[in-house]
Amino acid sequence: MAEFLRAENLTKSFRGLVANENINFSIGAGEVCCIIGPNGAGKTTFVSMISGHEVPTAGSVWFKGRNITGLPVHRIAQMGVVRKFQTPSVFSELSVYRNIELGVLASSCPARERHGRVLETLKHVRLSELSDQRVGSLSHGQRQWLEIGMLLGKDAQLLLLDEPTAGMTAEETHSTGELIRRLVNELNLSAIIIEHDINFIRDLRAPVTVLHLGRILMEGSFEEIAGCEEVREVYLGEQK
Repeated sequence: MAEFLRAENLTKSFRGLVANENINFSIGAGEVCCIIGPNGAGKTTFVSMISGHEVPTAGSVWFKGRNITGLPVHRIAQMGVVRKFQTPSVFSELSVYRNIELGVLASSCPARERHGRVLETLKHVRLSELSDQRVGSLSHGQRQWLEIGMLLGKDAQLLLLDEPTAGMTAEETHSTGELIRRLVNELNLSAIIIEHDINFIRDLRAPVTVLHLGRILMEGSFEEIAGCEEVREVYLGEQK
């Protein structure tokens, strides 16, 4: 599969503190990767350099063959690299429809096609029946799915999802995994997911990258990661 996004020797320092060091990473179109690691491992900083929220101290980020290192967040988002933070950023007083519409308005979709795009996006995230409902009345999981829908409305190509299952029930977590797999397959999206829920990561059946002390400790399948003694020690707190 053709390379979609590539990070080369990506490094970030804050006043002498190295958050990420020489990270080399790539993901193809239509692929999903989970990023895991203990607190302070550099997961959020790494994703922030891809999204443009942080400028690398060294190294580069390439998206579809273009160097996007240091570009403003809005420019990177316009190219299809969109980010969801852990806390849903939705408009609680507006309807579900209006929230999705705001995402579509930020895309290149022609005015005459916007209504159809909104309806299509609602269907993708399975919120069509809640279209007229005020967002403030939604469950936590539904608000998370709505924000993913808002990203889809912006012509998303690469989803950067920061703990998308945080605060969810077990049923919502399972449904979120199904949603991500279906969106990736149906829309040929790619996704980089920071996550702590081991069960979610296992069920997603996606490659896993383990960060520790700002560097890549290991990459592999969930089974390979779970079977690594060093990963269990640094991430799960198990002792040798």
